[in-house]
Amino acid sequence: MFEIIDNKKESLDGKRPLSRIAVENLKKYFDVELTYNSNAIEGNTLTITETKVILEDGLTIGKGKSLKEHLEVINHKEAIDYVEDIVSEDTDISERVIKDLHYLILKSIDNKYAGEYRQNNAIISGSKHIPVEHFLVKEKMTELIEWYNCSKNKKHPIELAAEFHFRYVYIHPFTNGNGRTARLLMNLILMRNGYPITVIRTENREEYMKALELVSFEGKLEGFIKIISGAVDRSVDTYLYLTK
Repeated sequence: MFEIIDNKKESLDGKRPLSRIAVENLKKYFDVELTYNSNAIEGNTLTITETKVILEDGLTIGKGKSLKEHLEVINHKEAIDYVEDIVSEDTDISERVIKDLHYLILKSIDNKYAGEYRQNNAIISGSKHIPVEHFLVKEKMTELIEWYNCSKNKKHPIELAAEFHFRYVYIHPFTNGNGRTARLLMNLILMRNGYPITVIRTENREEYMKALELVSFEGKLEGFIKIISGAVDRSVDTYLYLTK
């Protein structure tokens, strides 16, 4: 799968630099796609059309939609912009980057916990996995960054991004917003290595969650890597289509 994707990526790289119009179209498309799907996976009820209206037209949606759901859309777009800035500045993942990214996701929604590691033990709805105790979070996050720095030149970027995603949610370092943060950090790794923004679609939520659960209890990463690889492949195909 990696070879197939990398052959397509090579074709895409041959088209760079992309035209201004292509860049603008891709930016708008993936801002909406990633924001809608990542929020929907976490239970946000705004439709993709409503998400687009909020992001592109600056309008609010009535009909019982909450302020929190609106803020989740606006914040997620700011977080995508932050990831893109980090990539353009050639800044790598650090605990500071992770905390800043999480702050953007939760600001004005849950300011008390935005960008701050959790101070209580946690359980995850719908999962049998019990995250590490709160007093171990700082230590485990330091170990995660050390693992990343040791692995980033040894593993294929897609494998690296998928495994980082899993290791991060296994720790579950924040009280809320871990899933959104994990998917953005996964994208940061992919984008630093020249891959396009990648979207885990809400219709794939069940298999995505089951694959994470399988890694947690059996240590089998292959299924999760396959899901991430499929998502990367779709994104590369989208880029190729829009740059014809």
